[in-house]
Amino acid sequence: MRWYFVFMVLLAFSCKEERTSPSGKTQLSVAQDWKANWVTIQSVLPEKNAWLAFRKSFEYKKDTSQAKLRLAVDSKYWLWINGELIVFEGGLKRGPTPDDTYYDKVDMTNLLKDGKNTVAILVWYFGKDGMTHKSSGKAGLITELYQSDQLILQTDDSWKAISHPAYISKSEDPQPNWRLPESNIVFDAQKDVPDWVQSDFDDSGWQDAKVICQGICPPWNQLVKRPIPFWKDFGLKAYGNTFNFPFVSKGDTIKCKLPYNAQVTPFLKVNSKAGERITMLTDNYKGGSEYNMRAEYITKEGEQSYESLGWVNGHIMYYVIPKGVEVLDLKYRETGYDTEFAGSIEVDDAFYNQMCKKAVRTLYVTMRDNYMDTPGRERAQWWGDVVLESGEAFYALDRKADALTKKGMLELMNWQRRDSTIFSPIPAGNWNQELPGQMLMSVGYYGFWNYYLNTGDLETIQKIYEPVKRYLSLWKLREDGTVNVRKGGWTWGDWGQNRDIPLLMNTQYYLALKGYAKLSEAVGKQNEADSVYHLMKGFKTAFNTKFWKGNHYRSMNYKGATDDRSQGLAVVSGLADKDKYDPIYKVLQTEMHASPYMEKYVLEALFMMGHDDFALQRMKQRFSKMVLNTTYSTLWEGWGIGAEGFGGGTTNHGWSGGGLTLLYQYATGIRPTSPGWNTFQIKPQPGPLKHIRAVVPSIKGDIRVELKNEESFILKVEIPKGTKASVYLPSSFKKVEVNKTGMAYTEEGPYRIFEVNEGSYTFIAKY
Repeated sequence: MRWYFVFMVLLAFSCKEERTSPSGKTQLSVAQDWKANWVTIQSVLPEKNAWLAFRKSFEYKKDTSQAKLRLAVDSKYWLWINGELIVFEGGLKRGPTPDDTYYDKVDMTNLLKDGKNTVAILVWYFGKDGMTHKSSGKAGLITELYQSDQLILQTDDSWKAISHPAYISKSEDPQPNWRLPESNIVFDAQKDVPDWVQSDFDDSGWQDAKVICQGICPPWNQLVKRPIPFWKDFGLKAYGNTFNFPFVSKGDTIKCKLPYNAQVTPFLKVNSKAGERITMLTDNYKGGSEYNMRAEYITKEGEQSYESLGWVNGHIMYYVIPKGVEVLDLKYRETGYDTEFAGSIEVDDAFYNQMCKKAVRTLYVTMRDNYMDTPGRERAQWWGDVVLESGEAFYALDRKADALTKKGMLELMNWQRRDSTIFSPIPAGNWNQELPGQMLMSVGYYGFWNYYLNTGDLETIQKIYEPVKRYLSLWKLREDGTVNVRKGGWTWGDWGQNRDIPLLMNTQYYLALKGYAKLSEAVGKQNEADSVYHLMKGFKTAFNTKFWKGNHYRSMNYKGATDDRSQGLAVVSGLADKDKYDPIYKVLQTEMHASPYMEKYVLEALFMMGHDDFALQRMKQRFSKMVLNTTYSTLWEGWGIGAEGFGGGTTNHGWSGGGLTLLYQYATGIRPTSPGWNTFQIKPQPGPLKHIRAVVPSIKGDIRVELKNEESFILKVEIPKGTKASVYLPSSFKKVEVNKTGMAYTEEGPYRIFEVNEGSYTFIAKY
């Protein structure tokens, strides 16, 4: 356990059909025609953290037709073809529903050769539940290879299979905390099977695979095609600090710097006597007050190299290396969700640029099998976080990122219980509590509706519509016309102090109605939409009658300081009319209780009320500590870290990046006004900012905006093909030229609105 104490000291420093899931929820694309068998090994496996090796050689006649491999496991796999690693960590955590399993499809057309080929697969069976995984309870593999429509390879008892002897199922304590289905990875090189993935390896001493069942069968049940890309592999890289390799350890803990917070697998190359134990872990090993994953490697005699396959995250990788071990090389492999940082925003204030840089890094490190709150402590798809993360992704990332939001939406509604409740995080095997406020936000205006607004994906909306309707039917109105607060499993609301829960949930319920009404229109149910709009009208009257106290909103029995988060949500939802803006603005100048999660809505309310100067000022005031911190490249769970934070105080939490979205949507003013960005607006509210340059990678193409607000106001915009934009400029400008000429406009309040089609435009205005 020496490594543990050292570390703590350092810390002190193809054939598819649509079906309805068992509970009558949304439709999934499943493959019903599997001919292959589920197979496992003959010997007894550990209950958890088991590693299985499978091999099969076969003859293949290469031609111009396509070859496709379908493969499913519980829980993860690595795939080699003819000794070449093809898939680095395949498989997705279970599941698309509480009972079913994802499968992968791999294009093999250019990977197979004419004649003999060998496929080798290493399977990691978690064997335990977590907040991101529901274990099937059985380790297994199913795979089949098609050439065109002809089945040429399938798993059966002709495959060879063993329990990989080098992987030790149980590590020394401490174990990863209960939220994680992954275990510590311990590899004993003395028991390794060298070159077992190679074509010329002799597997005659291996046992035949054991057939469990054929095709679609329990406990894996229906097989649903992987809906997101395979991970991007950045390759093995040297750490940021340099080392004079080779060197002999004096019993050192070697501190290796990563360029930023990333999802990585550690690599080492050493020369050692047998039996030395090397421990690998990051500075995030106890991130969020709970133990996360670590890796251990037990050496064999001589020169050797090893890469631990389970990803961890952090800013620093620690190698705890025993005395006398010669270190030849240390590297890391970054992997992550396959998307590009396609959006960009830059302003003339270094603080906001640094905030956006950290927000994007935080967003990316919380994306993999699902959106996560944090990539260390739990890796869980909490939907309060997903709403904010997906909102950021529409501006910061390319459109491959949309698939992760879609996956999360379908999972959320396919895990809906028979009593119509929904809960997160899911997939999950050891959690089932509903957080009513987060669930309302997920199905509402900023959740499902925002997905449709940005993607125009009507098919997904049609799939989740009825489940959303069933969930909202659980919420009942009181005699006074406001909503009766549902306790759910955890009536949380937010971190931070002074949470007025009845007030907070009434605002969230209204946002859920607003989103549902718009979804109803989208799927052609106008009568339903009209009914909901009528309900919203009465609810708004009741809400203001009950909760408005003349200068702020407050519920009857709440005795704390005025809840800033609820005032903000009243504005952004539309419950608060403009006559209430001035007193709410006064409240938000002094009350600051929200966590970074809810602070986004407070800041958005300030922009919506026209106080962009103060919105940016408060943003800087609230986020300064984490933005200006030079140790961490990511944003935190709370306003401090560790004991100063909320919920464990992680240093990387997806919900803290809402300011990124606001700079795009309000400071620059770029927002869609119809689904799929067919129409959008550019309505800048730059506040004190004098120069903004932004690129939004919309579903219709890049939108580019550059604003200069100095002696004159210059706005340059590029509108993608097939779209239209409404450009808002203040009516206070004396004269506005568009491409050095005049242009017709309409008046709306304090704005002139110019309607422009695809193309490039330069607006020049004089004060």
